[in-house]
Amino acid sequence: MDSGKFLEFMSQVRVYDLTQRLSIHTPPWPSYMPLGIQYFKRIAGAHMGQGANGQIITTSNHVGTHMDGEIHFHASGRSIGDVPLEEWIGPGVVVDISDEAEDYSLYTPEMITRRVDIQKGDILIINTGYHKYAWDQPGSDEIRYFVKHPGPDPSFHEWALDMKIKWIGVDCGSADHPMNTIIRDWHPAAFKEAEKRLQEKYNKTWDEMFPPETYYQVMHLKLFPKRLVHAENIGGQIEEVSNKRLWIGCFPLRGIELESAMCRIVAMLPPEAQG
Repeated sequence: MDSGKFLEFMSQVRVYDLTQRLSIHTPPWPSYMPLGIQYFKRIAGAHMGQGANGQIITTSNHVGTHMDGEIHFHASGRSIGDVPLEEWIGPGVVVDISDEAEDYSLYTPEMITRRVDIQKGDILIINTGYHKYAWDQPGSDEIRYFVKHPGPDPSFHEWALDMKIKWIGVDCGSADHPMNTIIRDWHPAAFKEAEKRLQEKYNKTWDEMFPPETYYQVMHLKLFPKRLVHAENIGGQIEEVSNKRLWIGCFPLRGIELESAMCRIVAMLPPEAQG
């Protein structure tokens, strides 16, 4: 395809924004610093002619849609800015498992593979349906979004490695199950509720199903050293592209010291696949 035909084709491609809206009201992951914004100068503040608006922001890297980088949990990994751009973009799938997802539930590789044609090396974005509880949605529920969202079953991280997934994205607070994070200790009543549901469905206690020495933050601690990272708090137009193969791109700041970074995530479809 010559450059003219390529540009004509790309002019018909539709771009979908999978990024959550960012505001001082956007909650960070529990215990992290939220976004702060202040003006240090204003348009009317110049002594000769018109001035300009200027702002300063203070924030952690884990507010809104963001990519967890390797050095977030792996000291000898790469920073966000040291990862080549081609590792952030490529073919992939957005898979909608919301019909099977509920508070504290587990998702499995089979839930992914029976809905979409996922291939080795793909980017994988999971629509659990919990983006509907994000801060800016009519059904906003911060506890459900961060404390009760679904998470991967015991086999999921090994499957992701076997599939050579480029990176994973989730539409909730974490790619780990919240009860496999420190949230389990911060919300003991929620943990009791989660364990009760697990026992009813699988006839196992939480620690029998997820031995802590293996599964504590497994999606971070076991995968980041293998260069399999993930984006959290995906949202935006995710419903419009669910269960489709697409071209996906993540565009974090090219910060050479950044352990993670807020980012814009987009998905692209050709004309014949739109609608």
